[in-house]
Amino acid sequence: MKFTDGHWMMRAGVTAAYPTVVLDAAPTPDGLRIIAPTYPVRSRQDLQSGAVLTIDLTAPMPDVIGVRLTHHAGAATKAPRFELFPDESATAAVSVDDTTAVLTSGGLSVRVGRAGPWRVELVAGDRVLTTSGAEDMAIMTTADGEHHLRERLTLGVGDAVYGLGERFGPLVRNGQVVDIWNADGGTSSEQAYKNIPFFLTNAGYGVFVNHPGLVSFEVGSEDVSRVQFSVEAQSMQYFVIHGPSPKEILARYTALTGRPALPPAWSFGLWLSTSFNTSYDEETVTGLIEGMAERDLPLSVFHFDCFWMRELSWCDFQWDTRTFPDPRGMLARLKARGLRVCVWINPYIAQRSALFEEGMARGYLLERPNGDVWQWDLWQPGLAVVDFTNPEAREWYASKLDALLDLGVDCFKSDFGERIPTDVVYYDGSDPELMHNYYPYLYNKTVFDLLRKRRGERDAVVFARSATVGTQQFPVHWGGDNLSTPQSMAESLRGGLSLTMSGFGFWSHDIGGFEGTPQAWLFKRWIPFGLLSSHSRLHANYSYRVPWLFDEEAVDVLRRFTTLKASLMPYLYQAARVAHLDGVPMMRAMVVEFPDDPACTHLDRQYLLGDDLLVAPVFTDDGTVDYYVPAGEWTHFLTGQRVSGPRWVRERHGFDSVPLLVRPGAVVPVGAVDDRPEYDYADGVTLRAFGLADGATVTTVIPTVAGDVACTFTTTRRGDTVHVEADNPPARWRVQLDGADPVDATGPALTVHS
Repeated sequence: MKFTDGHWMMRAGVTAAYPTVVLDAAPTPDGLRIIAPTYPVRSRQDLQSGAVLTIDLTAPMPDVIGVRLTHHAGAATKAPRFELFPDESATAAVSVDDTTAVLTSGGLSVRVGRAGPWRVELVAGDRVLTTSGAEDMAIMTTADGEHHLRERLTLGVGDAVYGLGERFGPLVRNGQVVDIWNADGGTSSEQAYKNIPFFLTNAGYGVFVNHPGLVSFEVGSEDVSRVQFSVEAQSMQYFVIHGPSPKEILARYTALTGRPALPPAWSFGLWLSTSFNTSYDEETVTGLIEGMAERDLPLSVFHFDCFWMRELSWCDFQWDTRTFPDPRGMLARLKARGLRVCVWINPYIAQRSALFEEGMARGYLLERPNGDVWQWDLWQPGLAVVDFTNPEAREWYASKLDALLDLGVDCFKSDFGERIPTDVVYYDGSDPELMHNYYPYLYNKTVFDLLRKRRGERDAVVFARSATVGTQQFPVHWGGDNLSTPQSMAESLRGGLSLTMSGFGFWSHDIGGFEGTPQAWLFKRWIPFGLLSSHSRLHANYSYRVPWLFDEEAVDVLRRFTTLKASLMPYLYQAARVAHLDGVPMMRAMVVEFPDDPACTHLDRQYLLGDDLLVAPVFTDDGTVDYYVPAGEWTHFLTGQRVSGPRWVRERHGFDSVPLLVRPGAVVPVGAVDDRPEYDYADGVTLRAFGLADGATVTTVIPTVAGDVACTFTTTRRGDTVHVEADNPPARWRVQLDGADPVDATGPALTVHS
């Protein structure tokens, strides 16, 4: 929200009050409290009226500092609030003298000047990361009486801002206006399904605004040298999170707001959908699945979209027996083929649904202030919204899903959750404005908790669209309704990278686009991008996404990259473990991995998949692609060709190829199986070493499908000799140096001469 009219003036009707002086600074049990009048204090008589800001500084964990601004402390505390996971053992060092009040948390300090102009500094070591100076922190009142708290933090020359959820515009947020308000707007607008009030910078810090409702960000826009955020409230808290690297910032942010669960290994295989508005029954489904099998196309999950239920009845969680007369038998037949089954759900109950009267009678549906059930006709006629603040409603909703699990369903596509009304009353008294963004957390937690209870900690997965802070704990999330155009393919990638820079470890999208039918060339270009994402799904609106409907070459392309992904599972599942354990996402914008390389600042058409694989999707028919190679000698994983950086490269790739480069000095484990994502990753694994420098030592962890550690290899190069030692070695394994013939090993160690 903009408050000013240019640099010098306020907008019509806006009045501002800024802290001007530190009247008092004193330690508290939680940290440090600053009392800051918004007017000059020359004598005692000045201290009789006028607005005063109370600023509470805390340290919820090392290298994280909380800043809470409060005007009127008597305002009611409203629910919901984000669930946070502070380090209970964290301590803060506080010092106060005549000139400065300081709170230090780990390597991060906040300094508040007590003399001279108002100035708050966030400092790491000897480096000032950002500041809030005169007229930055403010109480803003509008002409219609709205009360806002605002903060502005300085942006240094070259400082770039990222994140704020899954946003589809340019990856760098500088110059953008971002309102944190979930909306069902597709992937081609400023609206977003997943709005996260957290941003990451390349300047050594990130900021999380701890407010579930609408947060307005002006990122180098209203004031081009500042990032501004504001809420309509009497109190606002934000956390400054020190890195200094982007990966360290993400690790600390996810430690505070929740780390993602580890998705089951089978979920990393290919998902195939009925699509949405296509005509389908068991014969159609079987035909699609058999068509994949006949063409040797590995398939892991089959998804039934909305019309598994009867029209106008979503959601009643009952199979449409006109098209699926034997759902239990059908699911058993699919499971006999080795498939998992996913079905579509949403949190809305149509008036025609048998659950509508049940939910209304029990008080499980959101109501208007006058006691009517809140309804409208958008999406489903007369739909109502489940009130997930009611524990009984959550149990009721989960019981319907539980029956589907009994029938043979394995997981759920938890769609929607963005169009949540604000003219409603919640069971627990939650504030409707705050609940609008928060609703997906309760919705997806309800679904995920059921799956975790029924299937176990390591076998729960959803395919979710909407999200807020903390929802990253319930993977996987996909990018929503994209278009079948190369531009939408690119915007999908931007959205995914933005989301992973907002604390989400896993992400997917609809290969080929959801709306429309892609040209054959575009579908074939999209396949490598889809299979080299953390999760991979073929899904659309009005057309099927099986490759033979495009051309026979599409079949070959899909087979090549589906089998490639399966063979990379020892590498990919370890990257998934890192996302789960440390909060560092599987798919990483280049700046996350190379923050000190200025060429990476704006890159949004390529990414790192895990630590060591660079992926540059091809967006053109003729295969021309431009991408940036950071310093060192990189190797094309598919061809063995070398590329030296730092430099830009232009190449032309066939449909069976994509720039997939290996980082210098990496050891990439490749599995012995390529027709499914879950197998014994250690048995027969090949350690492919690329450009190991003399004296280098590389540790390679091989996970199990249960998410534990199967074995660990340590590779060391000394001159022309590469020595590999295995902790808990498999019966057979191999080492391959820079594309040479692999060397077999059967014991705990192997020495290879290059």
